[in-house]
Amino acid sequence: MAEQNFKVQDLAPDGVAHGVREGRYLLVDVREPNEVAVEAYPDAVVLPLSSFDPADIPDLQGRDLVFACRSGNRSAKISLAVQAAGLPYDKHLAGGMIAWKAAGLPIKTGG
Repeated sequence: MAEQNFKVQDLAPDGVAHGVREGRYLLVDVREPNEVAVEAYPDAVVLPLSSFDPADIPDLQGRDLVFACRSGNRSAKISLAVQAAGLPYDKHLAGGMIAWKAAGLPIKTGG
């Protein structure tokens, strides 16, 4: 597998939040349940990296899929992995939850 053939688009938190609100993006959080229980992205679908199966990705209904995690590391890795598996998902939230909170965007807390 030659991962250099694949690319990951870094998307800024404000743009992702706007795209989710407008119905252009489906945000898929690949963090683990214990992380999501502490703080979560509003309106994200949680598909933990430890048990990730591309078959679990819901119907995008015309939206672009954007992966997210805590810092942007896991979301970039899963994007490359799904591209290697032949899926077209190349977008991720650059900086993850850290950047999301730094941008002052809302989070859900306490599960």
